[in-house]
Amino acid sequence: PDSEIDFPDIPPLQPSFWENAVRNPYYRPLKQQLTVRLDADVVAWLRQHGKGYQTRLNRMLREAMLANIGHGGASQRPASKGQPTTRRGSP
Repeated sequence: PDSEIDFPDIPPLQPSFWENAVRNPYYRPLKQQLTVRLDADVVAWLRQHGKGYQTRLNRMLREAMLANIGHGGASQRPASKGQPTTRRGSP
């Protein structure tokens, strides 16, 4: 079992070990197709920078999500199917 593994001869990793680390270039997160209603001016702003506006939107949302985690925001685990959600206008 893990509790019996002898670790004393393994030096701890220093933060410098991770300085040049890169995410696996073959990693592709699962995508989920959905319909989202956005204000027309927001869509125009996203599209004015050319192709890839959905990828840019996803990156902005991910940055906001990661910035919010640990600051009283939502957890990293997405809601499971069948879990109740709160909609505007509902109690």
